[in-house]
Amino acid sequence: MSAELAGTIALPSGEEIAALGQGTWYLGEDPARREEEIAALRLGVELGMTVVDTAEMYGDGAAEELVGEAFRGRREEVFLVSKVLPGHADRKGTVAACERSLRRLGTERLDLYLLHWRGRWPLEETLAGFTDLLEAEKIRYWGVSNLDVADMVELTALPGGDAVATDQVLYNLSRRGIEWDLLPWCREAGVTVVAYSPIEQARLLKSAALGAVARSLGATPAQVALAWVLAQGVAAIPRSGSPDHVRENRGAVDLHLPPEALDALDEAFPPPSGPTPLEML
Repeated sequence: MSAELAGTIALPSGEEIAALGQGTWYLGEDPARREEEIAALRLGVELGMTVVDTAEMYGDGAAEELVGEAFRGRREEVFLVSKVLPGHADRKGTVAACERSLRRLGTERLDLYLLHWRGRWPLEETLAGFTDLLEAEKIRYWGVSNLDVADMVELTALPGGDAVATDQVLYNLSRRGIEWDLLPWCREAGVTVVAYSPIEQARLLKSAALGAVARSLGATPAQVALAWVLAQGVAAIPRSGSPDHVRENRGAVDLHLPPEALDALDEAFPPPSGPTPLEML
């Protein structure tokens, strides 16, 4: 990869990937914004935000097609992630869904393939599909999304289940429930945690407390929110469809949050005081 990574975080394999990547939820759905969204994705990779996360669900494949267009001829610059819908996640369905995603993305392999959330199919079925894809060299790693501690315990007890690379979950200043049990469990098990919606789909930006911390640091609220997630040892994949927002997001990697800023954020957004069911968007 030609760009310097935007901070790094290690996968269980030891491979280092960008800690700050790019999400694509809702991208590719408005033809009038297509060129700007493609420019934003390309800029992000040039700035080191080389993890690009998408899913077959996003725009019924439109986001994958957008990503494929953005990185045609530049595939090796990107750590590419996509997801299988729960309804497709039996053994054969997982393989077929991945193959459809590969066609839309214009690539022969994914770097990481995730179960989007748990559905009706047993985890054994999805794991068998992931194993088939690994053997066919259509994916390099597999992981999950929106699985809580009990699900992760069940998964890792299955033959081969301990090869899970990541759990991608909703995590930000206003959604800290995973700090009670899931985040410690993943750290102990060596599973990399990735935060989606790390700015709560921009709702966090309205917080007066967050704004005050940002002003004290000469930063923006979005940069502080992202820097806070990264400071927890969690990767983040904020979505941005504009180059200006991509540049702003990238600034979070270089932002140091001093103890007084962290204390102010804890006061405004308290950590959990007990177990909390895993939240989803």
